[in-house]
Amino acid sequence: MSYDDRTQLAHRQHVKYFMRFLNILPSSLSSHDTTRVTIAYFSVSGLDVLGSISSISLELRSRIIDWIYLLQVPPNKNNGDMSSCGFQGSSTVNIDLDDINNHYKCGHLAMTYTGLCILLALGDDLSRINRKALVAGVKALQTEEGNFSATLSGCESDMRFVYCAACISYILDDWSGFNIQKATEYILKSINYDFGIAQCPELESHGGTTYCALATLSLTNQLDKLSIEQVEGLKRWLLFRQVDGFQGRPNKSVDTCYSFWVGASLKILDMLHMTNYGNNRKYVYETQDCVVGGFSKWPDTCTDPMHTYLGLAGLSLIGENGLLEIVPALNITNRAYEHLKTVHQKWASELIEL
Repeated sequence: MSYDDRTQLAHRQHVKYFMRFLNILPSSLSSHDTTRVTIAYFSVSGLDVLGSISSISLELRSRIIDWIYLLQVPPNKNNGDMSSCGFQGSSTVNIDLDDINNHYKCGHLAMTYTGLCILLALGDDLSRINRKALVAGVKALQTEEGNFSATLSGCESDMRFVYCAACISYILDDWSGFNIQKATEYILKSINYDFGIAQCPELESHGGTTYCALATLSLTNQLDKLSIEQVEGLKRWLLFRQVDGFQGRPNKSVDTCYSFWVGASLKILDMLHMTNYGNNRKYVYETQDCVVGGFSKWPDTCTDPMHTYLGLAGLSLIGENGLLEIVPALNITNRAYEHLKTVHQKWASELIEL
């Protein structure tokens, strides 16, 4: 394989790569069965950014949409409680439980966010979601510190789920379940001495959680709560994450996914143009499999759907030919975002009619 072949987008192979994950879960990903919605998200969003959403037949689109809705946890049938509402991650965990264990049947913020993104990318009008219940499910997961737990059944709580909750609230066009002030205070407390942002206060700065924090501030219109010193420090910290591609933390290996996490953070701060597009592009293409399709985190290692999608999303941010534009804060294509705006307009008109 020549160098020129390696630095061209293997579009057809990537389309086939994502389509395989929509039809079967390979044994290498069997441990991720309970979070299958995220794999579907990377695959559907990957096809979308490739401009190939039409590769998914109408019949398969309908099946995927119906499957996502089957994973929606309804309000408690006995008392109407909606604190467990949201989307589950897989048919494997979507089972009926007796009353004693029914509290384990609950939504997960990451699955709810990615599930909604899949529905938008596939052109669904979100008419079958229970907006009131999903908002109540988000509200039940915010902690006193301002961050969010992933589920009611007991799980970690950190910046990742603050971001998921913000995206869900934005997509639902309803912030009544999200205390913006508390979440903003939590984010500000998580800014470190080096101005990077951590998962939680007093932990290490990280490119992924810096993205989650900045995207949340952008979605909630709270970027102005950052001081000038914090903004300039963040820009510097993020710019210093470029080696050739981007790393997530100082003295760590470069990784394909940070072309999006760090790249989108810089895009939100209007600083991506200060990076070296050529070096970033060259590194991402070094992780491309031109034969089978897909991207890996490092050159000459196994590809996976997450790094494939995020590699393409990172390339989209720097204007790579053949890729649709990404909306940095929501991590969906501009095409899907335009569809979301029509859904919001429909909901607004329904309110006026009431």
